[in-house]
Amino acid sequence: MAGHSQFKNIMHRKGLQDKVRSKLFSKLTREITTAAKLGLPDPEMNARLRAAIIAARVENVPKDVIERAIKKSQGSDAESYDEIRYEGYGPGGVAVIVEAMTDNRNRTAGEVRAAFTKSGGNLAETGAVSFMFNHVGLIEFDAKVASAEQMLDAAIEAGADDVVSDENGHEIYTAHDTLREVAKALEAKFGEPRKAAFVWKPQNTVPLGDEQGEKLFRLLETLNEHDDIQNVFANFEVSDALVAKMSV
Repeated sequence: MAGHSQFKNIMHRKGLQDKVRSKLFSKLTREITTAAKLGLPDPEMNARLRAAIIAARVENVPKDVIERAIKKSQGSDAESYDEIRYEGYGPGGVAVIVEAMTDNRNRTAGEVRAAFTKSGGNLAETGAVSFMFNHVGLIEFDAKVASAEQMLDAAIEAGADDVVSDENGHEIYTAHDTLREVAKALEAKFGEPRKAAFVWKPQNTVPLGDEQGEKLFRLLETLNEHDDIQNVFANFEVSDALVAKMSV
């Protein structure tokens, strides 16, 4: 998942300003409430909720905020959001998948379409690009918790499908319906992961030149900053020089 990982690394290197962090907290708690409302409020029995809680912990969302978000899901006044997936093409023909939660479909669709158009891309119909991705489970650990060989052995034993290890950490991929079981097995051995989530993993990546890469990064940044957008995935590949440049 090179493109998505590269963009996330760049955003973390830039640092999260207070405004961005506040917006991130809102997105994380919205996902916790929705996951708990759609399934059981117990993270041990609800893989999506557990993944949402792990994501919130990684970003240092306070425990009481997480608990309030879960409790909110059980009340009659819990907010309801439509979950929508947008698909389109960004600069250079890169396939982009956008996952959103919104209380106003028309507003969000118009703003997402405008972001694509401004970047030189275009929004397409649902299903237009998702066939280029696999919808799978992803578990991430810091590099220091184990060697690449140790993680590979443990992941295979736990039932994972693939492992990618480098200096940035370990990415363990699972089938969509085995994320919970694999995550629990690895957590018992290495501690809580830094991420456990369902993601769209590209089957292939599209190489981009620096100019197209910069335009794409601006599109992804605009989408990620939108209040209604939870996740963005893209199948791009750029040079290390551009990654370093955009990280500044």
